[in-house]
Formats: sequence, C-alpha cells, structure tokens
Amino acid sequence: MKKIAIIGAGISGLYFANLLERNKTFEYQIFEKKNSIDLTDGYGIQLSVNSIKLLHKVGFNKLNTSNLYFPKKVNFFNARDLKKICDIDLSKFNDQNNFYTTLKRSNLIEFLLSGIPKDKLLFNCDLVDIQNKDRISLCFRNNEIKEFDYLVASDGIYSKTKQILFKKEGLPKYFNAIALRGNIRNFENFDISLYLGPNFHFVIYPINQNKEFSFISIIRKELNQEEVLNKDLFNDDIFIANLLNQISSKSDLNLVKQVEKIRCFPIFVSKKFQIPPSNNIFLTGDAFYSFPPSFAQGASQSIEGANDLFNDLDNNSSNYYKKRILRTKQINFRSKLNHFAFHLSNPFNVFFRNIFLKNLCKNKNFLENYLGKIYNN
Repeated sequence: MKKIAIIGAGISGLYFANLLERNKTFEYQIFEKKNSIDLTDGYGIQLSVNSIKLLHKVGFNKLNTSNLYFPKKVNFFNARDLKKICDIDLSKFNDQNNFYTTLKRSNLIEFLLSGIPKDKLLFNCDLVDIQNKDRISLCFRNNEIKEFDYLVASDGIYSKTKQILFKKEGLPKYFNAIALRGNIRNFENFDISLYLGPNFHFVIYPINQNKEFSFISIIRKELNQEEVLNKDLFNDDIFIANLLNQISSKSDLNLVKQVEKIRCFPIFVSKKFQIPPSNNIFLTGDAFYSFPPSFAQGASQSIEGANDLFNDLDNNSSNYYKKRILRTKQINFRSKLNHFAFHLSNPFNVFFRNIFLKNLCKNKNFLENYLGKIYNN
C-alpha cells in the first residue's frame, strides 16, 4: 500500500486525511510543526456551498447546528455613515442540503480532527530537508528520517516545504495590507455585513446561534521589509490600537468599544504558481497558492483543492495542477478586484462604484458568472 506524508494540520491537510481515512487505499501520516492545535481560537470563517458539498462527504451534516450559522445575504454599507448600498441574496446559491455557512475556524478544525485516529497526527515535527529518489525521504529537526511514496504539503502560506523545494522563490510577498481579526457580541445584523471605507473594509458576521460575531478588517498599509518581518510589531498593543482607531475615525460604527480579542497580521500572497518537478509531491491550500482574503474563499478553496488531489491520486490521474491553476486564477482575479473596489477613496469613484454595485447586485447574469461559477462548482 502506498504511503502519503501530509505536512501541516490545517484545513486542507486535515480534510485530505479525512478522505484518505474513508478510502483505505493509502496509508498516511500527518506531521505538524507545532506542539498542539489551538482549539480556543474563536475567529470565524465563511464556507460557500462549493465546499459544504465536499464537507458532507466526511460527515459535516452531522455537526451540531448550534455551532453554525446560515446567513442569507451579504449587505453592503458605507462605512462612514452606515447607509446601506445594496445586498446579495446568498440563498439563491443554496440547494436542499447545502447552505452558505459561517462558523468558528476552531470548530471546523475540531470536526476534521474527530475523523482521524490520534496516532495519525504527530506534533513537533519540523521539516528541514526533502530527498526524492526512489522514494521521498523527509528529514526532521530531531534528525528523524521517514520515507513515503507521496508528499502532500499543506503547511500554509509560509510553507516550509515550498521553501525547501524552491528556496527564496518559495517565499510569499507582502500585499501592502494588514488584517485585524476579533470578535463582537450581540451585533444588530444577523447576515454578513460588509462596510466599505477609504483604503479599508471590514466584515462582521455571526459564527453560531449564540449571538457571537466575527470581525475582520483589511487595511491598506505600506511597510518596509524590516517592519514586515518584525513579528513583535503585529503584537504591539499601540500599533493595533492605532489601526483600529484609523478605521473607527472613518466610520460611525464604534468599533473600539465593540471588538474584543483583537489580533493583527500582515497579509501575504503568492508570487506565482509553482509546481514541484517531481510527480509525487503536491502543494495544497495556501501552500499551493495564497490570494487576498477579499472573496471569502480561502477555506473553501483549501477544501476544494484537497478534494481534487484525492480524486487525482485515487484515479491515478495527473490533472491536479492543471485544474487547480485554472480554478485559482478565477478566485485570485475576483479577490484582487474586490480588494480594489472595496478600498476606493476618491469620492467621485466611490459614488460611481456604489451605483455599479446597486445594479450588479440585481443582475442575475452577473451574479451567476461572478459568484455562481464559484459556488456551484
């Protein structure tokens, strides 16, 4: 039986392992660099129906719905005066069994972990080298060497696997933007609320049935190389408070008093598509390609990609990278377009953007092409 090494216990790696666990065609082992997985993280994620269909294959439909929320709309607002611009009806893309879903990321991780035997996941496994001859040899920091037939890298945007394979070219680039994440309780709107401001936007949405909401803001911010690499900067209370005050000063919504457990991190994206030279090494999730988070497809594409890879290996096919590149180009284009449109600052441009948004949100052909092609994959 062929053996698969999975590097990284994120969404893509754990979902892929769940598929393998139900198939039994392959042996597998997951290697995680950290010493544990944090299940106390209360930050939210959005899952469109394209990924919900795939999650149901591994029993997601049995999850307690009190830990889920099913928003029906995305409501667009001006951040300054809080006036509504328009809305998109997400329920049009649902079907009888699959609904646009929001939840805590930790709840999704916990669910995926529940489908995997504990001995399949090893912690404190820091990959330092890869040798690929007859089989793949993985060398870890503790000098332990393991051999496998396939290697699946799902170790995120800062993928160590990718850096080993491609050296400096495997490193991502700073997107000139910073994300603020936090939680809000008892917000007034129970759908997805998207607020557009000059050089920033923020989103608030429910993450369960208990009136808990997730907050995320994307703020344009140019930083020099030294600042980008300074991890302490993004943990600095004054730096974070200044960012929150920056957007609060341009919005009538009092975010400073409402947002709790704020975390800050720089947004990195992939420089280009990179395919390992060997046909037994695969990149998935953000390790394959990371795009801006302005289309809410990060988690869904991690799940989609893992499913595509599983189908490829299970059918002894070789279409994975071709299919993933085509799909990711669609997502990346939409993410960058959204980022640009959401952050317009010139009042003249903002005025016409809002007119376009009002019309596009009512245009069935546009919605089917822009969202339907992604959600109904």
